[in-house]
Amino acid sequence: MMKRRIRERMAQRAVCLGMAAWLSIPGMAAAAQSATADPGGGIRAAETWAFLEAPPPDPHAPKPATPPDPDGVRHVPGSARSYTNAQIDHGLLGVPDWFPQDHPPMPHVVAYGREPAKACGYCHLPDGSGVPVTASLAGLSKAYILEQVAAFRDGQRGNGPPATTQDMAEEARQLGIADVQLAAAYFASLKPAPRIRVVETSTVPETHWDYYVRVPDKSGAREPMGERVIEVPDDFGGYEMSDERVRYVAYVPRGSIARGAVLAASGDGAVQACEACHGADLRGTGNIPPLAGRSPTYLVRELILFRTGRRTNPEAMQMREEAAHLTLQDMIALAAYAGSRQP
Repeated sequence: MMKRRIRERMAQRAVCLGMAAWLSIPGMAAAAQSATADPGGGIRAAETWAFLEAPPPDPHAPKPATPPDPDGVRHVPGSARSYTNAQIDHGLLGVPDWFPQDHPPMPHVVAYGREPAKACGYCHLPDGSGVPVTASLAGLSKAYILEQVAAFRDGQRGNGPPATTQDMAEEARQLGIADVQLAAAYFASLKPAPRIRVVETSTVPETHWDYYVRVPDKSGAREPMGERVIEVPDDFGGYEMSDERVRYVAYVPRGSIARGAVLAASGDGAVQACEACHGADLRGTGNIPPLAGRSPTYLVRELILFRTGRRTNPEAMQMREEAAHLTLQDMIALAAYAGSRQP
């Protein structure tokens, strides 16, 4: 389902993709990177890598001779289950559930959806781990999940880019109250598992977007890290098939984790210590969400949304004020540190 919706989005977002292509022209990316001297300009430029889209695939990759057989059977390592390409792509029998032993039975709305609403598990996965383009819901409190669904429904989130937040706003308006309660209780009952490995580096593989995730180019070339987070799945095939055990590598600039640890524990000037609200080691307290072990790309994206006023529910007021004092480098450092912690 996610892949089908992505293909639909690709046709709708030619203008956005044209901007992404503009930034890939030699000199344009450097100009965007130099905008980090201006905090606002740097944050706007960061949206080209933090707001995951679906531009054309790797130009170096060979083109398949024929499209995949819809009846072709697929497997993932460690699972005894099998699904056809058609089942995975369109969800004909519900969400692909490769490892049912890893989670309790899914409520109907999580596994199958409730027309016109789609299955929650398509984007957030059966174990709630999500992917870099979607929120990891495992470990969030039920009250916090309900609060965010209400914000999406009421137009206080998802009223601008990126496209996936707009999708969630649409879903929230189509969900019934009873199903929202069931889904929130289910995801809140799950324990988050470590899925992210944060790597500090000066260079990073050249990557391209494919199905809303960064994937290393077949050329194997590398480029300067710059002020970015580049997050890639260890197994793109497993990612395509919604394998919730797929792990991710998040490349970040050198020194990011140490800088993030200082900001989280002590703050810096107008920036308050993150642990004052998000708890020791960023594991959350009450309805304040845990940040430890979450996707660094996702965390930077949400900080940008706070900074640019695109999360407007009353409960977001304090985070909007905090984000106003963060530079792009601060955001990357905090996301790198949080992602490196055990959930």
